[in-house]
This record gives sequence, structure tokens and C-alpha cells, in this order.
Amino acid sequence: LPFVCCGKPLGERGTLSYVASDDREGAKTMVRYLIESGRRRVATITGPQDTPGGVERLGGYREVLAEHDIAYDQNLVATGDYSRASGEACMQQLLTAAPGLDAVFVASDLMADGALAAIGRAGLRVPDDIAVGGFDDSPAATTVRPPLTTIRQHWSRIS
Repeated sequence: LPFVCCGKPLGERGTLSYVASDDREGAKTMVRYLIESGRRRVATITGPQDTPGGVERLGGYREVLAEHDIAYDQNLVATGDYSRASGEACMQQLLTAAPGLDAVFVASDLMADGALAAIGRAGLRVPDDIAVGGFDDSPAATTVRPPLTTIRQHWSRIS
């Protein structure tokens, strides 16, 4: 029975047909944007590393750092579970572990919402002190303040 997966299956190299966003390129686009806008200490809140999106988005982040001769620093990486609460906890972790970070690429808009809350609670301003970039272009991106710069997934084209 033929079928097609919606989203990249993890670990099934070449054995399954699928349609998906290009998570790696999307991440690269956002991280480039942050760096090219003058940010140099760019952190990331990535998704779980047992999910295709988590793996690909972290890979894109690392590639762009290398392109710009910025050393990868594990203190600038936190792993969430795509929930708002994990974004908030991860951002607090990053603010403690990496004082002076000036941008964060967050692997989902929901986690970015949580990150914005943690940044505000720390008395920092977005984007003046820390720029925040999300991923998904979900409804959460339009309801947060300030509005979130995010990578759009074109679900209508994918499905």
C-alpha cells in the first residue's frame, strides 16, 4: 500500500517517501539573519534531538556559526520539548550559563513565547538587548509582544 509521510522520518534514510519543510535551511536563514544584523553571541533553544526537526534545526544553526567563523559553544545551546514552559526554562538556563548573549534562535514559536517571558522577567528588552528568532510562523508569533520574527512553514503547500 503506497503512502507518504508528512514530515521527515528520523532514521529511515531513503526508505520512505515524505513531504516536509526544509528545517535545516529554515534554521540557517534565521541564524544568518541574526548574525548579519550584528549579533555575535547567538544562542539556540533547539528541539529534542530524537526528532527530525530538532536534529535539522540544530544542524543548520551549527553550519551558519561555522560559515561566520563563530565557535560553537555548548553553553549557548539548550534543548526544549517545543512547549512554552520548556522555552521559558531553557531561556533562563541560557541567561545564567551565557551572560552577554545577544540573540537566540528558538526552534519553535511556542518555545519562543516562553523565551520572551524569561527575557522580560530578567529585565532585558527584545530586540535591544537580545534578538529572538522563531520557527513555524504559528499563531503564537502574532500574539506575543514584541511580535516575533519567525520562519514560515508552508503547511498548505506541504499537505
